[in-house]
Amino acid sequence: MNERMRWSSERAFVFATAAAAVGLGNLWRFPYMAGENGGGAFILAYLIAIIVLGFPIMLMEFGAGRTVQGSPVATFRDKHPRTALFGWIVVLLTGIIMSYYLVITGWTLGYSVDSVLGQLSSFEDFSAQYNSLWYFLIVVVLTTGVLIGGLSGIEQKANYLMPVLIVIIIGLSIYGLTMEGSRDALRFLFSPDFGALTKFEIWFFAIGQAFYSLAIGQGYLITYGSYLPEKVNLPRAAGTVAGVETGIALLAGLMIFPMVFTFGLSPDEGSELAFNTMPVVFNQVQFGGILGAVFFTLFFLAALSSCIAGMKVVVTAIREEFTLTNTKAVIAAMMPVFLLGIPSALSFSPLEIMIGDRPFLEVVDMFAATQVVVTCGVVGAAIISWLIPRDSLLQSIGENRRRMVGWMIFIGRYLPIPVLIISLIRLFL
Repeated sequence: MNERMRWSSERAFVFATAAAAVGLGNLWRFPYMAGENGGGAFILAYLIAIIVLGFPIMLMEFGAGRTVQGSPVATFRDKHPRTALFGWIVVLLTGIIMSYYLVITGWTLGYSVDSVLGQLSSFEDFSAQYNSLWYFLIVVVLTTGVLIGGLSGIEQKANYLMPVLIVIIIGLSIYGLTMEGSRDALRFLFSPDFGALTKFEIWFFAIGQAFYSLAIGQGYLITYGSYLPEKVNLPRAAGTVAGVETGIALLAGLMIFPMVFTFGLSPDEGSELAFNTMPVVFNQVQFGGILGAVFFTLFFLAALSSCIAGMKVVVTAIREEFTLTNTKAVIAAMMPVFLLGIPSALSFSPLEIMIGDRPFLEVVDMFAATQVVVTCGVVGAAIISWLIPRDSLLQSIGENRRRMVGWMIFIGRYLPIPVLIISLIRLFL
């Protein structure tokens, strides 16, 4: 493990990890999940889930990766040979999520190109042809190229992307608050119906989004934690990452929903929310062409960063488990993800591949990114907290963090149990 690469600094680790999880999880998925689940009640449940479950499990996964310094498969095998299978399940889950994530990243690229050309249109027009498929292919090629370039390419891009992205999102959020529909948006987002918190679905989707936003149960945190140098203050770095991701999710709501209410759109548009909302805005406001080009270009770069991070999880596992070169591992990882992504790309095309009454992509997202992510997150937390000795976690997280590690282990061992029961009930009912 002495030859294993390392992040050059805590700042590089924070930027790269935040860029890995911010992407579509917060800019695309959080607004549409909030819109479909009542706004304020969902956000309150989401914030509670972040604090009570999300951050402790996030820190635990970072600590496990730092302790073992290997892929998710190697990390779980290190504790018990049979748990290596769970590591492969995590890698498989990440590959499934990436299959449609690359498709949506293609949408952001397509909208970026259309914005620059002054041809921004509705999502219905965009998906009327095979744009979803062609841009998916382009993103697959771009992601493959960056991954072959190695870890330094991810770090260098993240260092420049994250500060610019945050500035742009803050600017668009401030602009949104000046719009006519901002009062309705603020009421929708921050005046929760407390009666809705008694509904099982609100908590289920909120926990799923919290795990998805923080990249829990997907191997990202274990993989990125495995590259941590000793000098990094892990609780501080993890807290910064969690704060940035949560803050950007809320800013995304402040950016999109004032526009939704100003122009009389529906907040429960589903997965197409951002792509239906933003073109309407940019086509009507002053300097909308320039604003649209900037927004969708940054949107694409953030999404691409998440694609790279997700595929890095799969590539690392394949490379280390089968002792392949980086290039061979990248190709071996990308091929099945590419093939699985084709139906998702075609579900928003003239072929309209559906499962029931929903597009193939949305069904995969709701199952993998909520149901399976929650299950993998809590099972992984239980394995780590029961099988990794407390002293090892203390050494990884900090000898002076005994209370934090104690709380983290308690969360990992006991609180996921009711979450897992609820998740299984949701799966079979």
